[in-house]
Amino acid sequence: MELQLSTPALLFSAITLLMLAYTNRFLAMASLIRGLSERYREKPDDVRLMEQLKSLRQRTIMIKNMQTFGVLSFLLCVICMFLIYKEIETWANITFMLSMVALLISLGISLWEIILSTRALSIELSGMEEVFKKSRSNPFNFKK
Repeated sequence: MELQLSTPALLFSAITLLMLAYTNRFLAMASLIRGLSERYREKPDDVRLMEQLKSLRQRTIMIKNMQTFGVLSFLLCVICMFLIYKEIETWANITFMLSMVALLISLGISLWEIILSTRALSIELSGMEEVFKKSRSNPFNFKK
């Protein structure tokens, strides 16, 4: 396959948008962690809170890895463009393939993080469910 200079350049906008989305997820999680930190000071024995904090620690590491592989993919695209410019086709193809693999890994980690995020929301909803059951007014009819 012969790569053109524009081929890796097509990934620039996609990778940039992914990095923006990853950064937004990180900022939202940072805000959530600060809020949970305050709740932890009030109720250090809350089991659900401990589960959420454990999940957030794991998700923070995952977002760091998502960003790392996204940046690696971006750097490999730039190197690939340089190699195409210098007409070193074999290494350009290898570098482009590695860039795509790094992007694929980043997206895979992102999918895994989304699954963990959904579980964290379930933990939060279970806490709300208990509050509604205690108050005997359950307007949302939560059922398991």
